[in-house]
Amino acid sequence: MARLIAVPLFSTLVIFAMLLVLDRMLRLFDFVATEGGPVSVVWRMLANLLPEYFGLGIPVGLLLGTLLAFRKLATSSELDVMRAVGMSYTRMLYVPYLFALTLGAINLAIVGFVQPEARFNYEKLRFELRTGALGASIKVGEFTHFGKDMTLRIEQSHDSGRRLSGIFLRRDDGKGGSIAVTAASGQFFATENLDEIIFRLTDGTLIRTEANVATPRVLRFSVNDLPIPLPKTENFRMRGAENLERTLPELVRIGGDRGASKEARTTSQAAFNFRTAEVLSILLLPLLALALGVPPKRSTSALGVFLAIVMIVAYHKVNEYAQAVGGLGKIDPFLAIWIPFAVFAGLTLWMYYTIAYVPGGQPIGALERVFSKLSKAIGKLLPWRRDKSAAA
Repeated sequence: MARLIAVPLFSTLVIFAMLLVLDRMLRLFDFVATEGGPVSVVWRMLANLLPEYFGLGIPVGLLLGTLLAFRKLATSSELDVMRAVGMSYTRMLYVPYLFALTLGAINLAIVGFVQPEARFNYEKLRFELRTGALGASIKVGEFTHFGKDMTLRIEQSHDSGRRLSGIFLRRDDGKGGSIAVTAASGQFFATENLDEIIFRLTDGTLIRTEANVATPRVLRFSVNDLPIPLPKTENFRMRGAENLERTLPELVRIGGDRGASKEARTTSQAAFNFRTAEVLSILLLPLLALALGVPPKRSTSALGVFLAIVMIVAYHKVNEYAQAVGGLGKIDPFLAIWIPFAVFAGLTLWMYYTIAYVPGGQPIGALERVFSKLSKAIGKLLPWRRDKSAAA
C-alpha cells in the first residue's frame, strides 16, 4: 500500500511544482531582462516560490496518490480479496493516514513558518531588482542612464562584463557644464567608499564644457579614473507588512490585539483560519480518495479521479474567496472559513460512510450511470463508431 501511494504521490508533487515553476520562470526571465538584472536572481526568486508551490501541491499529491492506489487495487480485484479475508476499509486507511499525518505536519511548517519568510525574500528581491540594488546590468548598444546627470553607452562587452569597449559617457556637473568622454576600453573597480565606484578608461578623449567658458577643453589620455556615484536606494520594508509574510503565531498575536486596527485584526484572523483549515483538510483526503477511487463493479470509469480534482480545487477556491470576504469584515472570519470546511467534511464523511458501511453503496453511482450513458451516446455520434457499426 505504501508503495502504491508513494509513487503517484511524489510524481504528482514533482510534476505539479515543475509546471508552476515553468509557468513563472518565463515571466521572471522577462521581468529580470526588462529591469536589467543578473540572470542568477531568477533562480533565487524561483527558490523562494517553491514553498508556496509545495504548500499547494502536497494536498493534490496526497489525494491523487491515495486515490490511484485504491483504484488500482479495485480494478485488479485485489481489493475484493482483501475485503473477503475480513479487512475493513478503515483498516486499509492505516497507511494512507500515516502519509496524511506526516504531510500535514510538513504542510503546517511550510504554510505557517517557511512560506512567509520565502514570500518576504521574494518581494525583497523584486524591490532590489527594481531599484538596482542587485547590480543592474548595462545593456550593450543602448544608452543607460544613471540618475538624471549621467548617460553611458557601451558598444561591446567581454569576459562577462569585466572588459568593456567602445565607450561613450556624458555627465552634467549641475552648474551648466558637462563632461563627455569617449574611450577604447574600460573597467569598473570597487572602492572603499560604498557610495561610489571607479570607472577606469583607457585610450580616449575627454571634452569638458563650462557655462562661462566659450571654448571647451579637450584632453587626450591613455588612462583616466572617473569616479561614479552610485544611486541612493531606500531600505526595503520590514517583514509582516502583508498577511502572506506573517507566521501563524504573528497572525494570532495581531488578530487578538485590541490595540491594532479593525482591518488588521480581521485580515489576520481570516488568514489564520484559512491556513488552519487548509492544513486540517489534509486529514479528510484519504477518506475522499477511497470513496472516489473505488469504481462500481464491472466499471473502469475514471470519473472519480476527475471529480476528486474538481472537488479539491473548488474547495481551495471557495476558501480563498471566504478569506477575502472575511478579511473585508463583511462576515465573521471564523464562520467564513469553517462553514465551507464543515460542508466539505460532511460531504466527505457521507461518501466514505456510503462506500464503507452501506451494502453495495457507491457514493457516485448515479453519476457513474449518467456518465456511462453519456459516453455511449457520444460514441454513437462519432463518425468512426458509425462506420464500425455499419461494417459489423
